[in-house]
Amino acid sequence: MSVQAFTIGLAAPQPLKLGGAALFLDLDGTLAPIAARPQDVAADPRRSRLLETLETGLDGRLAVISGRTLADVDRILEGRVPCVAAVHGLVRRGGDGAVQEAAAHPGLAAAAARLKGFAARDPGLIVEEKGLSVALHFRLAPAHAAEARALAHRIAGETGLTVQDGDMVEELRTPGPTKGDSVRAFMGAAPFQGARPIFVGDDSTDEHGFEEARRLGGFGVLVGPPRATHAAFRLPGVEDVIAWLEGAAR
Repeated sequence: MSVQAFTIGLAAPQPLKLGGAALFLDLDGTLAPIAARPQDVAADPRRSRLLETLETGLDGRLAVISGRTLADVDRILEGRVPCVAAVHGLVRRGGDGAVQEAAAHPGLAAAAARLKGFAARDPGLIVEEKGLSVALHFRLAPAHAAEARALAHRIAGETGLTVQDGDMVEELRTPGPTKGDSVRAFMGAAPFQGARPIFVGDDSTDEHGFEEARRLGGFGVLVGPPRATHAAFRLPGVEDVIAWLEGAAR
Protein backbone atom coordinates (compact mmCIF):
# COMPACT_ATOMS: atom_id res chain seq x y z
CA MET A 1 0.00 0.00 0.00
CA SER A 2 1.30 3.42 -0.94
CA VAL A 3 1.50 5.74 2.05
CA GLN A 4 1.42 8.74 -0.29
CA ALA A 5 -2.10 7.78 -1.30
CA PHE A 6 -3.46 7.92 2.24
CA THR A 7 -6.21 10.43 3.03
CA ILE A 8 -7.69 11.17 6.46
CA GLY A 9 -10.44 13.83 6.08
CA LEU A 10 -13.23 12.25 4.01
CA ALA A 11 -16.78 13.26 3.12
CA ALA A 12 -19.75 10.90 3.11
CA PRO A 13 -20.45 9.18 -0.22
CA GLN A 14 -23.24 10.41 -2.47
CA PRO A 15 -26.48 8.39 -2.44
CA LEU A 16 -25.75 4.98 -3.91
CA LYS A 17 -27.16 4.16 -7.34
CA LEU A 18 -27.25 0.47 -8.17
CA GLY A 19 -27.13 0.80 -11.95
CA GLY A 20 -23.64 -0.06 -13.19
CA ALA A 21 -22.27 -0.61 -9.67
CA ALA A 22 -20.62 -3.70 -8.21
CA LEU A 23 -20.82 -3.74 -4.42
CA PHE A 24 -18.26 -5.40 -2.15
CA LEU A 25 -19.07 -5.38 1.57
CA ASP A 26 -17.07 -6.35 4.63
CA LEU A 27 -19.11 -7.94 7.43
CA ASP A 28 -17.93 -7.19 10.98
CA GLY A 29 -17.85 -3.46 11.67
CA THR A 30 -19.56 -2.77 8.33
CA LEU A 31 -22.77 -4.80 8.00
CA ALA A 32 -22.83 -5.92 11.65
CA PRO A 33 -21.57 -4.31 14.85
CA ILE A 34 -18.37 -5.80 16.22
CA ALA A 35 -19.06 -8.09 19.18
CA ALA A 36 -16.77 -8.95 22.08
CA ARG A 37 -16.80 -12.58 20.94
CA PRO A 38 -17.04 -13.49 17.23
CA GLN A 39 -19.76 -16.08 17.89
CA ASP A 40 -22.01 -13.39 19.39
CA VAL A 41 -22.78 -11.84 15.98
CA ALA A 42 -26.15 -13.23 14.87
CA ALA A 43 -28.50 -13.05 11.92
CA ASP A 44 -30.67 -9.94 11.63
CA PRO A 45 -33.93 -9.93 9.61
CA ARG A 46 -33.55 -6.28 8.55
CA ARG A 47 -30.04 -6.90 7.20
CA SER A 48 -31.04 -10.13 5.48
CA ARG A 49 -33.97 -8.47 3.69
CA LEU A 50 -31.72 -5.60 2.62
CA LEU A 51 -29.08 -7.90 1.16
CA GLU A 52 -31.71 -9.90 -0.70
CA THR A 53 -33.07 -6.68 -2.24
CA LEU A 54 -29.56 -5.49 -3.17
CA GLU A 55 -28.67 -8.84 -4.73
CA THR A 56 -31.71 -8.53 -7.00
CA GLY A 57 -31.24 -4.82 -7.73
CA LEU A 58 -27.59 -5.32 -8.66
CA ASP A 59 -28.34 -8.35 -10.86
CA GLY A 60 -25.95 -10.42 -8.76
CA ARG A 61 -23.13 -7.84 -8.59
CA LEU A 62 -22.95 -8.11 -4.80
CA ALA A 63 -20.22 -9.88 -2.79
CA VAL A 64 -19.34 -10.05 0.88
CA ILE A 65 -15.60 -10.10 1.54
CA SER A 66 -14.87 -11.05 5.13
CA GLY A 67 -12.28 -12.49 7.46
CA ARG A 68 -14.86 -14.99 8.69
CA THR A 69 -15.24 -18.52 7.41
CA LEU A 70 -17.69 -19.18 4.59
CA ALA A 71 -20.00 -21.09 6.95
CA ASP A 72 -20.00 -18.21 9.42
CA VAL A 73 -20.79 -15.63 6.73
CA ASP A 74 -23.72 -17.76 5.57
CA ARG A 75 -24.92 -18.19 9.16
CA ILE A 76 -24.91 -14.47 9.92
CA LEU A 77 -26.33 -13.39 6.54
CA GLU A 78 -28.76 -16.31 6.32
CA GLY A 79 -27.34 -17.35 2.96
CA ARG A 80 -28.65 -14.22 1.22
CA VAL A 81 -25.39 -13.49 -0.66
CA PRO A 82 -24.16 -16.16 -3.10
CA CYS A 83 -20.81 -14.45 -3.89
CA VAL A 84 -18.53 -14.54 -0.85
CA ALA A 85 -14.79 -14.26 -0.26
CA ALA A 86 -14.02 -15.68 3.18
CA VAL A 87 -10.94 -15.86 5.42
CA HIS A 88 -9.68 -12.58 3.90
CA GLY A 89 -9.79 -14.01 0.38
CA LEU A 90 -8.37 -17.51 0.90
CA VAL A 91 -11.81 -18.99 0.15
CA ARG A 92 -14.00 -17.67 -2.67
CA ARG A 93 -17.46 -18.77 -3.81
CA GLY A 94 -18.87 -17.53 -7.08
CA GLY A 95 -22.47 -16.97 -8.06
CA ASP A 96 -22.63 -20.51 -9.47
CA GLY A 97 -21.84 -21.95 -6.03
CA ALA A 98 -18.39 -23.20 -6.99
CA VAL A 99 -15.85 -22.74 -4.18
CA GLN A 100 -12.12 -22.14 -4.61
CA GLU A 101 -9.97 -22.66 -1.54
CA ALA A 102 -6.24 -22.32 -0.83
CA ALA A 103 -4.30 -25.22 0.67
CA ALA A 104 -3.71 -24.82 4.41
CA HIS A 105 -0.22 -23.86 5.56
CA PRO A 106 1.51 -26.74 7.42
CA GLY A 107 2.47 -24.44 10.29
CA LEU A 108 -1.11 -23.64 11.32
CA ALA A 109 -1.56 -26.47 13.83
CA ALA A 110 1.59 -25.56 15.76
CA ALA A 111 0.66 -21.87 15.65
CA ALA A 112 -2.81 -22.63 17.03
CA ALA A 113 -1.30 -24.66 19.86
CA ARG A 114 0.97 -21.78 20.85
CA LEU A 115 -1.88 -19.28 20.76
CA LYS A 116 -4.02 -21.59 22.89
CA GLY A 117 -1.20 -21.89 25.40
CA PHE A 118 -1.01 -18.10 25.59
CA ALA A 119 -4.81 -17.77 25.86
CA ALA A 120 -4.93 -20.15 28.84
CA ARG A 121 -3.77 -17.33 31.11
CA ASP A 122 -7.01 -15.31 30.76
CA PRO A 123 -10.60 -16.37 29.88
CA GLY A 124 -10.95 -13.11 27.95
CA LEU A 125 -8.42 -14.34 25.38
CA ILE A 126 -10.22 -16.24 22.62
CA VAL A 127 -8.59 -18.42 19.95
CA GLU A 128 -10.64 -18.87 16.78
CA GLU A 129 -9.56 -21.57 14.32
CA LYS A 130 -10.75 -21.05 10.74
CA GLY A 131 -9.11 -23.92 8.87
CA LEU A 132 -6.84 -21.67 6.80
CA SER A 133 -6.01 -19.30 9.64
CA VAL A 134 -6.11 -18.95 13.40
CA ALA A 135 -7.04 -15.75 15.24
CA LEU A 136 -6.32 -14.55 18.76
CA HIS A 137 -9.00 -12.14 20.02
CA PHE A 138 -8.19 -9.95 23.02
CA ARG A 139 -11.06 -7.43 23.08
CA LEU A 140 -12.11 -8.88 26.46
CA ALA A 141 -8.52 -8.89 27.74
CA PRO A 142 -6.96 -5.61 26.51
CA ALA A 143 -4.18 -5.77 29.09
CA HIS A 144 -2.64 -8.59 27.03
CA ALA A 145 -2.79 -6.70 23.71
CA ALA A 146 0.91 -5.88 23.41
CA GLU A 147 1.98 -9.42 24.32
CA ALA A 148 -0.57 -10.93 21.95
CA ARG A 149 0.62 -8.82 19.03
CA ALA A 150 4.27 -9.58 19.77
CA LEU A 151 3.57 -13.32 19.96
CA ALA A 152 1.66 -13.36 16.68
CA HIS A 153 4.45 -11.55 14.86
CA ARG A 154 7.04 -13.86 16.40
CA ILE A 155 5.14 -16.97 15.28
CA ALA A 156 4.72 -15.51 11.79
CA GLY A 157 8.46 -14.91 11.53
CA GLU A 158 9.22 -18.48 12.61
CA THR A 159 6.62 -20.30 10.48
CA GLY A 160 6.14 -18.24 7.32
CA LEU A 161 2.48 -17.63 8.13
CA THR A 162 1.11 -14.19 7.28
CA VAL A 163 0.20 -12.03 10.26
CA GLN A 164 -3.00 -10.02 9.87
CA ASP A 165 -3.30 -7.13 12.34
CA GLY A 166 -6.91 -6.32 13.20
CA ASP A 167 -9.12 -4.45 15.65
CA MET A 168 -8.24 -6.16 18.97
CA VAL A 169 -7.30 -9.33 17.13
CA GLU A 170 -4.16 -10.85 15.63
CA GLU A 171 -4.60 -13.47 12.93
CA LEU A 172 -2.06 -15.90 11.50
CA ARG A 173 -3.16 -16.96 8.04
CA THR A 174 -2.03 -19.09 5.16
CA PRO A 175 -0.18 -16.84 2.69
CA GLY A 176 -2.31 -16.22 -0.37
CA PRO A 177 -5.03 -14.03 -1.88
CA THR A 178 -6.09 -10.83 -0.12
CA LYS A 179 -9.40 -8.98 -0.13
CA GLY A 180 -8.06 -6.93 -3.03
CA ASP A 181 -7.30 -10.10 -4.99
CA SER A 182 -10.88 -11.20 -4.35
CA VAL A 183 -12.25 -7.94 -5.77
CA ARG A 184 -10.10 -8.39 -8.87
CA ALA A 185 -11.20 -12.01 -9.32
CA PHE A 186 -14.90 -11.18 -9.02
CA MET A 187 -14.54 -8.18 -11.36
CA GLY A 188 -12.97 -10.38 -14.00
CA ALA A 189 -16.08 -12.49 -14.43
CA ALA A 190 -19.82 -12.15 -15.02
CA PRO A 191 -21.94 -10.54 -13.70
CA PHE A 192 -19.38 -8.11 -12.23
CA GLN A 193 -17.41 -7.49 -15.43
CA GLY A 194 -17.63 -3.91 -16.69
CA ALA A 195 -19.25 -2.52 -13.52
CA ARG A 196 -17.84 0.12 -11.17
CA PRO A 197 -16.52 -1.51 -7.97
CA ILE A 198 -17.41 -0.02 -4.59
CA PHE A 199 -15.75 -1.55 -1.53
CA VAL A 200 -17.10 -0.78 1.96
CA GLY A 201 -15.09 -1.79 5.03
CA ASP A 202 -13.87 -0.68 8.42
CA ASP A 203 -10.54 -2.33 9.21
CA SER A 204 -6.93 -2.21 8.03
CA THR A 205 -7.59 -5.59 6.38
CA ASP A 206 -9.92 -3.78 3.97
CA GLU A 207 -7.24 -1.44 2.59
CA HIS A 208 -6.31 -3.87 -0.20
CA GLY A 209 -9.98 -3.85 -1.21
CA PHE A 210 -10.08 -0.04 -1.27
CA GLU A 211 -6.95 0.07 -3.41
CA GLU A 212 -8.19 -2.50 -5.90
CA ALA A 213 -11.59 -0.83 -6.23
CA ARG A 214 -9.88 2.46 -7.02
CA ARG A 215 -7.48 0.82 -9.48
CA LEU A 216 -10.46 -0.63 -11.35
CA GLY A 217 -12.25 2.71 -11.62
CA GLY A 218 -14.34 2.63 -8.45
CA PHE A 219 -13.80 3.71 -4.86
CA GLY A 220 -13.71 2.63 -1.23
CA VAL A 221 -15.87 3.72 1.69
CA LEU A 222 -14.26 3.63 5.13
CA VAL A 223 -16.57 2.83 8.05
CA GLY A 224 -15.72 4.28 11.47
CA PRO A 225 -13.53 7.07 12.83
CA PRO A 226 -11.22 9.03 10.48
CA ARG A 227 -7.82 7.45 9.90
CA ALA A 228 -5.20 7.09 7.21
CA THR A 229 -6.85 5.13 4.39
CA HIS A 230 -7.06 4.50 0.66
CA ALA A 231 -10.85 4.96 0.76
CA ALA A 232 -12.36 7.98 -0.96
CA PHE A 233 -15.35 8.43 1.37
CA ARG A 234 -16.35 7.65 4.95
CA LEU A 235 -19.44 6.64 6.93
CA PRO A 236 -19.39 6.88 10.75
CA GLY A 237 -20.74 3.43 11.64
CA VAL A 238 -22.77 0.32 10.84
CA GLU A 239 -26.15 2.06 11.10
CA ASP A 240 -24.97 4.68 8.60
CA VAL A 241 -23.91 1.93 6.19
CA ILE A 242 -27.29 0.20 6.50
CA ALA A 243 -29.13 3.50 5.95
CA TRP A 244 -26.98 4.29 2.87
CA LEU A 245 -27.65 0.84 1.41
CA GLU A 246 -31.36 1.03 2.23
CA GLY A 247 -31.55 4.34 0.38
CA ALA A 248 -30.27 2.57 -2.75
CA ALA A 249 -32.54 -0.42 -2.22
CA ARG A 250 -35.61 1.85 -2.15
